[in-house]
Amino acid sequence: MRYNDFLLVYNAGPEATYKLLLSIMENSLKQSAQLSHLEDRIEDIEERANRNSQKSNKPSAADLFVKPQNRRKMSDKAPGGQKGHAGKTLEMSLNPHNIEKHRVKTCSCCGEALENEPVSSVDKRQVFDIPPQKIIVTEHQSEKKTYPSCGVENRAPFPAGVEKPVQYGTFIKSALVYLNQYQMIPYKRTLELISDFYNHQISEGTLFNSISSAYDALEPVERKNIELLLQSPVNYADETGLRIGGNLQRMHLICNENLTHYAPHAKRGMEAFTDIGILTRYRGSLVHDFWKPYFKLVCEHGLRNAHHIRELTGIEEFTAQSWPQELSEFLLKIKDFVENSKAALTDSQIDSYSNRYDLLIEKGYLENHLHLRLRLRKGDVKNRAKLATCLIA
Repeated sequence: MRYNDFLLVYNAGPEATYKLLLSIMENSLKQSAQLSHLEDRIEDIEERANRNSQKSNKPSAADLFVKPQNRRKMSDKAPGGQKGHAGKTLEMSLNPHNIEKHRVKTCSCCGEALENEPVSSVDKRQVFDIPPQKIIVTEHQSEKKTYPSCGVENRAPFPAGVEKPVQYGTFIKSALVYLNQYQMIPYKRTLELISDFYNHQISEGTLFNSISSAYDALEPVERKNIELLLQSPVNYADETGLRIGGNLQRMHLICNENLTHYAPHAKRGMEAFTDIGILTRYRGSLVHDFWKPYFKLVCEHGLRNAHHIRELTGIEEFTAQSWPQELSEFLLKIKDFVENSKAALTDSQIDSYSNRYDLLIEKGYLENHLHLRLRLRKGDVKNRAKLATCLIA
């Protein structure tokens, strides 16, 4: 209250004073609600600003450069090969491809000739190496013969695949596709590798045509893969950015333990899912990174464990609650147990882990219900009904 407000209290009657005090109280409540709303906005902005791919489902491409926190425990094993592991030591071959004999011609002491003396023993050393690489040109000659009686000219057929006067063979075209598509070596570096290894220049057009031919030949395989993916009880989906012709695109991935399907698309959401045509028809369990468009698909949903850990890390840092770290350590403990045992969990082990998991989730619910109640006490009138609904749920 200011000085003039006190003058009004003294000079006005009881009714005017009551109205004045009521107005002051309403203004105070409004200011309190506004402050509470601003506090919530600041809290939300800080939480969003602190998000990255290590503690949310935010893509790594949107991260600032921050060294990620490694949550895995250091192993007590020494670096390198462990004692008792199956080694791959280079051993002598019983059937070497070439043998080079190095003869003793003269005595190192007196200089007399030893060429006609018998060999007492032989020491052996073997060198494993790649022979000098070169392009081999094979010329196919088709004979023509005319039978004298009928005068018909006969030609010997060329082998399958030999269709042009000059062309590349299947081995080098397969190598080009393998280097570029599987090893993911860029066009120019693939051609540079061929030039360095084989001393032969190949054009980008040849590389492109080789890839296109392989793509066309593998179309039936792709159709079969899609059919099997649609029948799979569990699949995994993801998408990542890449540039095609200088433009930002998305590479969509659908896979399981045995099959993988890649498809580029300009979009990231339902438009891409519809055009690619796999996820919109899938009815099994889809494991993904919790990105919202996936939940528009008519299938069961699961969150990848790596994203569980990231989300729990973000909750822990933002709320300072204890259960996220406990749950993270518990999930990693299950992972390590499965990897070390190299066998499927028994029913009793699954029940034990499930009970522990449920207890930690319940602990998280309890701590967050308390957090919501504290927010209700702040006087956030606008969000009070929404928070109350969350508490009831």
